[in-house]
Amino acid sequence: MDEIRPNSGAQAHGLVPLFPPGLQAIYGECRRLYPDQANPLQVTAIVKYWLGGPDPLDYISMYRNMGCPAQDVQEHWHYVSFGLSDLYGDNRVHEFTGADGPSGFGFELTFRLKREEGETAPPTWPAELMQGLARYVFQSENTFCSGDHVSWHSPLDNSESRIQHMLLTEDPQMHPIQTPFGTVSFLQIVGVCAEELQAAQQWNGQGILELMRGIRITGGPWLITDMRRGETIFEIDPHLQQERVDQGIETEGSNLSGVSAKCVWDDLSRPPDDEEDSRSICIGSQPRRLSNKDTEQIRETLRKGLEFNSKTALPPISGQKQNHDRAQSRKDSLDSESSAAIVPHELVRTRQLESVHLKFNQESGTLLPLCLRGRLLHGRHFTYKSINGDTAITFVSTGVEGAFATEEHPYAAHGPWLQILLTEEFVEQMLGDLHELGSQDEAKLPKEYSWPEKKLKISILPDSVFDNPLQ
Repeated sequence: MDEIRPNSGAQAHGLVPLFPPGLQAIYGECRRLYPDQANPLQVTAIVKYWLGGPDPLDYISMYRNMGCPAQDVQEHWHYVSFGLSDLYGDNRVHEFTGADGPSGFGFELTFRLKREEGETAPPTWPAELMQGLARYVFQSENTFCSGDHVSWHSPLDNSESRIQHMLLTEDPQMHPIQTPFGTVSFLQIVGVCAEELQAAQQWNGQGILELMRGIRITGGPWLITDMRRGETIFEIDPHLQQERVDQGIETEGSNLSGVSAKCVWDDLSRPPDDEEDSRSICIGSQPRRLSNKDTEQIRETLRKGLEFNSKTALPPISGQKQNHDRAQSRKDSLDSESSAAIVPHELVRTRQLESVHLKFNQESGTLLPLCLRGRLLHGRHFTYKSINGDTAITFVSTGVEGAFATEEHPYAAHGPWLQILLTEEFVEQMLGDLHELGSQDEAKLPKEYSWPEKKLKISILPDSVFDNPLQ
């Protein structure tokens, strides 16, 4: 078979590949693992995404994996997606940018589900789960990385299971591949309980995954999801929370740099009728749009901890595809790959504010201690990006470079983006005052916290306030 090149290759010579090269490359990696399953069961998008269909993944192949008794790996079903990478190379879905970079989004998803006794065919619900994740990636252009977490807030199989969230890691068997359209890696979905997700948020996803690899019932070496698992890793081994997670947070801090959330902020420095007031950002009004540079800064901050559910993906954060994580020193920075520093848009000036009021829903509020203890006390930053508009709230420590909030002016706004600089002393004070935010009892809302000497107020409000802003 002649080598087919996109556009200038196949199409320029009037040739149409019988078997798309990107698809063939992934099939080749699957055949390496499953030489005796040349024709696996597949879930196929009835109307392809490039023809106007709703499902971005053209196919999800389902293999029967016999496990590895020597490593105590149990038998399971192995799901592999086709469509997040460039399968065709003719720009019908992904723009071809060369063979040296990532193919499409640069990865495909996999999932390993424990095979139940007597099960002769793989369940198909993981295919819809993978389509849901793919829809988010296509709509938001936010790619996933190993160690990322996904807050799903619903049993992955729509049952009564405790497995209601996900972590992502490298597939233990599938190797990164080189295709004519770029490189493709394989990210495996791992189902986790709410307590495990919370630990991943407070510490880091890779650390929790490593703990789960050490316990057969929570996944073992290949991190196989068991939807019937009724215990968390911390219930199986109570020492893990204190000896590994709490110690990890204390010594390393948290890798979660931001979440999409229900949040707003008010500038209490000006009267409500001031046209320059950032009250245009508040619930029920029309916010100013973030500039592309501001959006790119927030998107870089939010490359971890994307929050969405199985019904609707978050509104896209406009801009170019995000870059993968890069190593950072203890002295953190708000710089992104596309911008060496935060340079305010010339039409939207940065303003110093005297007093601010922050409003969060219950779930966002419970992350405030993580923001303070796991991020700011380690010289880092943390961003809340509103899912209801362009509002963003970034907390920064005195060690963060590139921030427009300073110790002299700790509250600064650039359009709808608010930055709040907190000193270590104030962070410790806030942690003491916010200790009760671990409670999940929404009946106790609203909660209000105020620091008059700092001219800062925080309210934790019911979801209904954010869902019905005009009431």
